[in-house]
Amino acid sequence: MPVTASYRPETLHETLGEPFFDHVDAAVFPQTILRFRNQRWAARIGLDGLSDEEWIAHFGRFEPLPGGLPQPLALRYHGHQFRVYNAELGDGRGFLFAQLRDAADGRLLDLGTKGSGRTPWSRRGDGRLTLKGGMREILATEMLEALGVDTSKTFSLIETGEALQRGDEPSPTRSSVLVRLSHSHIRIGTFQRLAFHDDKAAIARLLDYVCSHYFPALDGLTAQAKARAFLEEVCARVAKLGAGYMSAGFVHGVLNSDNINVTGESFDYGPWRFAPAYDPQFTAAYFDESGLYAFGRQPPALAWNLARLAECLLHLTGLEFAQKTLDGFAALIQREFRAALLRRLALASAGEEADARLSKSFTDFLMATRAPFEQAFFDWRGGLASEKRAKASPSASFYEREEFAPVRAALAAHEATAARLDHPYFQRAEPCTMLIDEVESIWTPIAEKDDWTPLQAKSAQIKEMRDAYGFAPA
Repeated sequence: MPVTASYRPETLHETLGEPFFDHVDAAVFPQTILRFRNQRWAARIGLDGLSDEEWIAHFGRFEPLPGGLPQPLALRYHGHQFRVYNAELGDGRGFLFAQLRDAADGRLLDLGTKGSGRTPWSRRGDGRLTLKGGMREILATEMLEALGVDTSKTFSLIETGEALQRGDEPSPTRSSVLVRLSHSHIRIGTFQRLAFHDDKAAIARLLDYVCSHYFPALDGLTAQAKARAFLEEVCARVAKLGAGYMSAGFVHGVLNSDNINVTGESFDYGPWRFAPAYDPQFTAAYFDESGLYAFGRQPPALAWNLARLAECLLHLTGLEFAQKTLDGFAALIQREFRAALLRRLALASAGEEADARLSKSFTDFLMATRAPFEQAFFDWRGGLASEKRAKASPSASFYEREEFAPVRAALAAHEATAARLDHPYFQRAEPCTMLIDEVESIWTPIAEKDDWTPLQAKSAQIKEMRDAYGFAPA
């Protein structure tokens, strides 16, 4: 097999043993047509030398990778879904297929699936993924990565030749199997399941595993110190994630506790959307009737989920420490949002007070005027150094309104960093965006004519944006 010297397989999750997973087999699909392979990230884990046939063998038929897990693991977890506890969850249409090391920094990475068939946790589902759902996950992960949000990476998408019945899209619809590359698939819900069964020994074992392989600086601490430091670390990472969502105008749509992993990495994209304007009430899921996970309610939703993690660790952390840590989350995510906003605008910090003033004035302006979200960040990247471009922008009239005056004053206090304004991307009049109409316009030719060129064209635009922003991959 043509793996490179960068290929470093692991089988660490299997060492956890019961009650963390079930050994399962992948579905046998009538077809395996390769639609997407992430060659850039394949190079990071030493799999870029695979031929398309070899790729399909591993990521369509799930033949084990050399030295990797001999059989897929369907992970066990529980979780709150729209704040209702569900003890029947688990990997119902996916599994952990492999673990490897990132050649760039040595991190432990997972290759997990979506749409790979039924497992003991499928309940009444068919264990499949629609091709449209797979395409949407490509677009979400590629766009978020380009905007600097810590996200899973869509690694592979293979069409599988089945006709699926779905209530939320025209059926029958085409099927696929997706492989995602993530730092971890251990969720808040993984801890919740153990707490539900009052298995404190298993919680201790999981905590030791997580700290050893994801937070090595915490390894070797006493049980209490480890649990406290772990809770603080997860809160910090989730705060950064939430700030990334808000600065990107992104709505995940389903921030249930089983969709929050302990490394603070976004994953599992269903009814996601990018907001066209800064609207706190903007929702992604048609079934989110109360707006529980609306754009502006994502920070408190994340805080609520972190409280569920803290509940699982109270016997180790103590109530007073856990409450103090959770009480600090609001200030933490505000600081992270200010930092994310500065990164997006390519501005250096001018001190906490000045940074807070810019953050408030910019978001107040966006919310009051409903100026196009991504366009405003694009126009003012580099601060006042970009005023000439902003005056020529399709959104120029918004910057003439009185609501923009506080933004202009706040921008004057900040110096530009390496904004790369000479990049061809910033010579455009409009930025790359990913609004719902664009997503549908990419899917329609695939559905009607099997024409993938619009997806390829959008991927090229996202690549240009990623190169222009130059955010370091998480």
